[in-house]
Order: sequence, then structure tokens, then C-alpha cells
Amino acid sequence: MSEFELLDPSGVPLPGGAGSGSDAGAAEDPLTAGLNPQQRRAVEARGPALLIVAGAGSGKTRVLTHRIAQLIRNREAWPSQILAITFTNKAASEMRERVQELLGDATEGMWISTFHSACVRILRRESERFGYVSGFTIYDSADSRALLKRIIRETEADSYGFTPANTSGKISRLKNELQDAAGYAATANEADPRERIFVEIFHEYEQQLRRANAFDFDDLIGQTVHLFRAHPDVAAVYQRRFRHLLVDEYQDTNHAQYALIRELTRPVDADLADRLVPPVRPAELDASGGIPAASLTVVGDSDQSIYAFRGADIRNIVEFERDFPGAEVVKLEQNYRSTQNILSAANAVIASNFDRQEKNLWTAEGAGERIVGFTGYSQHDEARFVAEEIEDLRRSGAAYGDIAVFYRTNSQTRALEELLIRSAVPYRVLGGTKFYERAEIKDAMAYLTSLANPYDPIAWSRLLGAPKRGIGPMAEAQLANFQEGRGISFHEAMLRAEEIGFGPKVLGSITGLGELLSRAARMAAGGGAALEPGGAVADAEKPPAPVAEVLKLILDETQMIEKLRAKRDPQDEARAENLEELVAVAREFDVRNPGAGLLEFLTEVSLVAAADDLDDRSGTVSLMTLHTAKGLEFPAVFITGVEEGLLPHQMSVDEVGGVNEERRLMYVGITRARERLYLTLASTRASYGDIGVAMPSRFLQEIPEELIDWRQSPGEVTARAGGSGGSGSRALNAPREGRPTRSGAGRGADSAVSFGRGSGAAAVGEPASGNMQSALERWRERKRLAKEAQDSGGGFPNLIGAAVRDNGDLELAPGDRIRHDDYGEGRVTGVTGEGSKRVAHAVFDSVGERKLLIKLSPITKIE
Repeated sequence: MSEFELLDPSGVPLPGGAGSGSDAGAAEDPLTAGLNPQQRRAVEARGPALLIVAGAGSGKTRVLTHRIAQLIRNREAWPSQILAITFTNKAASEMRERVQELLGDATEGMWISTFHSACVRILRRESERFGYVSGFTIYDSADSRALLKRIIRETEADSYGFTPANTSGKISRLKNELQDAAGYAATANEADPRERIFVEIFHEYEQQLRRANAFDFDDLIGQTVHLFRAHPDVAAVYQRRFRHLLVDEYQDTNHAQYALIRELTRPVDADLADRLVPPVRPAELDASGGIPAASLTVVGDSDQSIYAFRGADIRNIVEFERDFPGAEVVKLEQNYRSTQNILSAANAVIASNFDRQEKNLWTAEGAGERIVGFTGYSQHDEARFVAEEIEDLRRSGAAYGDIAVFYRTNSQTRALEELLIRSAVPYRVLGGTKFYERAEIKDAMAYLTSLANPYDPIAWSRLLGAPKRGIGPMAEAQLANFQEGRGISFHEAMLRAEEIGFGPKVLGSITGLGELLSRAARMAAGGGAALEPGGAVADAEKPPAPVAEVLKLILDETQMIEKLRAKRDPQDEARAENLEELVAVAREFDVRNPGAGLLEFLTEVSLVAAADDLDDRSGTVSLMTLHTAKGLEFPAVFITGVEEGLLPHQMSVDEVGGVNEERRLMYVGITRARERLYLTLASTRASYGDIGVAMPSRFLQEIPEELIDWRQSPGEVTARAGGSGGSGSRALNAPREGRPTRSGAGRGADSAVSFGRGSGAAAVGEPASGNMQSALERWRERKRLAKEAQDSGGGFPNLIGAAVRDNGDLELAPGDRIRHDDYGEGRVTGVTGEGSKRVAHAVFDSVGERKLLIKLSPITKIE
């Protein structure tokens, strides 16, 4: 089937049997069997526009894939007439696989990709329309910042407070609003010197990208929109081709993405339709002689719009019916992920927002366990509770990979990581340094980028010093000036370096590197790396070499791996292993995409998103921000730091709609949990070295009391801290007089948090009245008491911060008695692991079974 096939697909046989499954008397359509009524309607609805309001865990991916499959199977569209857009490569791959499972080879030619991937394909095909070549480079954020750093230095803009980070952020926001340097300059305040300098930087940045035949990541969508608007004949080709446009996660779209969708769904007028090639058929035209607008289906949930800081505009989904008159709206409210208690909490929290489409999540799977709440005396007390609960879950049969810990900001991880390490709980932090952001990987990728685009100065500049070969900044500058003056590529400039007048040593390094790049470029383009005597290509008909072979040639010739290992440093050994992993990545690409070549590999790498890194086979607890958690799900979830100033974040309070977005963030976190949900907070929290009283989040008050089983409520902590025996630490979850243990019966009325009730209550979200002043005075008093406790050496603000020690030489064996600073005395039942990773399994008299990393735990052996 031709990728650009535009004939009417009706009557063309497809695998799997005959046409529509909706004929009278026909058996139940397998594509709608098992769907609930709302899901079925979302699959079968037809019209100019459809909004599917898909609550969390409501089966939206199944609905989307079955809708696509039905369009193809019922011969309403060729696969090549369908464009499905998602936000991550992982989601696109999953959707593609699901449709293929339903239809087999009948899906060939269909576009299922991210916004950026689809735009790259369009731009590579149409790049000559606006002065680029198809081999353009895609700059990632680090490349863009490196270029901006040079521009800022040259313009001396750093003296006005400009940095690569803040400048790139502003340029990115403007590009997502479809503003270029000229457009911004037209409205800038010329009397403001900072504005003038920014316009100069922005303009020079655009010029440098154009000279390098490069786009940054934000250009990909914006340039496609500009292409369609400047060349309606080009837009008409794609408006004609894509008759069905389906967009997932529509609530996360920004203005540029919204504009792209509008351009692709415009009708083609009769004049343009007459000039299209191949000629239009009568069946494609409407009564006016033009081609009608494509059908648009969007799937999203305004309650999960949490990326305003990236430019996402919630109005795109809230105002969909206004933008597309006559649109049908289908709500998916039945949840297949979480228990009803979890869903009820989510519904209660999000109900306080007004900028949303009304819906109410429900499940047929039952109420499930109550939500567990816990208030620690400090963030360390909170973290210790989390670590111990994770171990309890593990002992009850849960895998570490089934557990996730969420937090609002990355700064909250310090206490969590400290306690998880000492509890010997394996974990990883999602959102740390990503594979392709590591220095050695970027060095190797610079070589591959330069092979694809020998005019790219960023890649070329980086590879000159990777590894160091005696080509200093002055020599680099001379080569760059020579290249620019002659209008040649950087590779050719290196081969002609003798014209510049370098010394023999530097000249040898430059020409040798130039020859290596030329050989590798021939391999990548086809023709092999070998030369006949006199410089002729040995086999001009040889196909492009696999990417892994090109990369291995570079690594072998430059000895990057050998030089790292020669340093005999553990970190350099890890870097060498990373480079070997990159070769493995290239090999996997070659197997998946035989003959695709270097350009496709670079495109795929450029479009990898952070969330795609999650390995769902991982045997470790996943730590991540609430923003990173979007789109994921886990059997057990801990949401930590549920406090005013953190969730909602302090910065959101003064922003228009800021608290509403924070409430959506809380909603997203809650709905990631399938079976168990824990909400934790601290009574005091350290920030930038100071200890401050933490106030429970207003979102906790919005959750009905009967849904939460408080292991330790804010009111209990307040009462203890303010009482005459007010204290410090206790061994978490140890039995206390007057209340049952965790394994005992429920706590009844005592399990409810006493918001606004009683002298020891923690006031949350009280009305703007005398009660607010009263709450403020109570919290000030608590802060004063906390400060006094800290100054007097009491344990209230930080229970265990100084308890870290090095027990590397401590030898333990089963049967040994030990004393833990917090848990008291216990008996060792086993020791696992080796060296610094030895773990003691012990039973303590006060808290039962615990697992401790021997090297760091505050324990001593009782002789």
C-alpha cells in the first residue's frame, strides 16, 4: 500500500473478515466487545470533532486504539490517512503495537508518533521550501545552552543577569507561543536595556541556528506551523492526506501544538484542491468543490493538566466545544485501576476546582483498603515511616518495583534517600542524570551529529576536545574562521588546515581527525570507509553501514574507551561502560530498523523524553516528583510532604490559577495508586538550614475523614509537642498505651484528623475570619516551641539527622544482640550482602522485624 494512497478504501479486502461490525443481525463487533457503554460510544462516534473526557485509569488507550482499528477495518480510512499524536515515544510505541495486534499488517503506513516526531518527518520532506536541507541537526537543550553561553559571553550580557538557563527558558516560552525574534522585537520596550539585549541575543541565536542548518527542539512544531501558513499548497497536501487526526493527552498541549492541530484540520478550498497532485477525485470533494476538514478526535482530562510551567494551556481542552462547534463530548468515568476509596479521595479533592469538566470517577472493584495517613515530627521521622512501611509491604509479598514515592520538589529526596539507604531498601530517583545527558555520551553523539551535518559548529566544537588532542581554543577559532570565510564544511576545513599555517603537531592532529570524520561519513552515507590508492572510494555502491559500525570505528580510532579505562578510576570505568552501552543501543536500533541509517538514529535519540526511561521490570522502589509520575501507576504509592508551602507549593499561591493546578497535581498523584495509598507530612521541616513549622495541606481537609486511617494525625503530633512531656522521637509504630498496634483493630474515632477541633488540633484551610487569626497564633506558638526544642538540644525538629555513623568494621552474625539508637534492643536473625552492602535482618523488642544497612545504621553490638 502506498504511503500516500488517497483512493477510497471501501471495498478493498482487509485481513480479519468483512467490513463494519455494526450491520443488522451481525455478530457482536470484536472491536467493541467488552467495552462499557461510554467506551463503545467513544469508539463508534463519527462527526467533525469528538472530545473524549477520559478520567484517570478509564481505559483511554484501549478506546483510542480500537477507534483507529475500527476506522481501518470498516474501510472508512486508509492507514496512511490516520495521524495519531501522543506525548511520549513509549506511549506511541504502545499504541502502535496495540493497533497491530488488532489488525496485523493492515496498519502499514499509519502515523502514530509524538508531535515532535511527526513534525521532523514533515520538515525533512519540505525543508527546502524554507532554505534548509533535509539533514538538519536537532539541538537538544544542552546544545542550545552551549550556543547561548557563547552568545551571552560575546555580547557581555552576563553583566545584565543573563544566563544560558534563563535565556533559553524565555526563548522556549516565546517559541511555544509562535513568536520569533522579529515578532518579539516589535512589541519590546526599547527603553529597557535588558529588553534590547535580549532581542539581540534572540536574533543572534536564530541566525546561528540557521547558519548551522539546525533547529532547536522548540522549533520543530513552530517551524511546521509557519511552513503551513506560509505555503498553503504544502499544508493542503497534509490536510488532504490526514483525514482522521487523533490527539492523546490534549490537556497538555501548548499554543504551538494547538495551532498545528488547527492547521491540519482546516478545509482545503477549491482553488488549492484543483492544484493538488495526484488530482483529487470527486469523492474527496464537498459541495463547494473543496476538501472538507479532517475529523478530529482528542482525548484528555482537564483534571490532569499539570504542565502550565511548560506552556500547557488548559483552555485548549476546557474551550474545545467553542473552538470546534458541533463537537460531541463523551465522558469515561468508570475506572479500572484504583479502589473506590482512592477514587473517592481524588473526586473530593478535585471537586474544589472550577476550571474543569464535571465528572465523577467510580469503580466496580470495591472499596479496598483505607488510605493511610501519617504525620512525622520532622521530615526524617516522615521518611523513616515511609521506609518501614515499604519493608512491611515487601514482607507481605509486594515487589519493590510495585512501590513508588512521590514528592513535590526534588529537594525533598535527601531525607528519603538517607532513610532508604540505611534501611537497605533498593531505590532509584527518576529524573536524575539521563543517559544521553552524560558527558561521555554527548561526546560520542557529537561525532555522529557532525557526520550527519558537517556544518554544525556545536557538535564540531565538542568533538575537537573529546578526547583531548592538543587542539586549543585558538586553533579552534582559526579553523572556524577559515571554514566560515571559505563557505565550506568543518570537515573540509580540517582537511585543508595546512593553508592556515599551524605547527606540525597541531596540523597532524587536525588533519588526522578530519580524515577520520571523512571516512566515517562515507560509511554512514554508503560507500565504505576504505579508499583506493589516490583517494578513490573502494566501493561506491556499498550501502550505508549500520550505525553501530560507524560508532565503533569512531570509538576505536579515537581510543575513547581505552583512555578512560587507562585512568583506573571507578568513575571513568563507569563512563567507559556507558560508551559500550551506547554501542549496544546503536546495535538494537540497527536490528529494529535495518537500513534506516545514521540520520534516523539521531532523530530517534533527539526525541527521547524523560518518562520513556522508566523500566517497568525494575526491582527497585521508584522515587519521583509528582510531575514525573504523570502517566504511570503503581500498586502502592506514597505521597510525601502534603503540607502548605509544598503541596500546594508556596510559589503557586500568588499565581492566577496556581492553587488549582497544584490541586490537579494532588489529584494526579492520588490516581496513580492502584491498591494502597499513603499520605504523609511532617510537623516541622528543614529548609535552607532553618527549621520551620509545617502546616498540613488544605488538600487533606478536602478528603472525607472516613477515608483515612491516621497512624499518627497532625492533631496527635501537636498535642504531644505542646504537652508537658512533649517529646521527641518514638520508635515508629511501636505499641503505645491506649491504642492498638498496627495489626490490631481499627482506631475508630481516633483515626480521624482533628482539623479545627480541640486545643491540640492542626488548623487547615480555615475561613478568612477570626478563626484564621487564631490559627496563625497557634502556629506561631508551635514554631516558637519548636525553635526552643531545637535550641535546647531536644529531638523535636530533627530526630535522627546526627545518627549516621560508619559501622564498616562491625561484624554481626545470626544470634547476636544489638542496640539501635531508636528501636532499642534486638536480635540478629541473618546477615546478607557483602562489604559496604551488608544488611542485618533483626527483630527488635519494640517494633518487630527490621532490615538495616550495617555500614550506616546507628547500631552497636551487645557483648
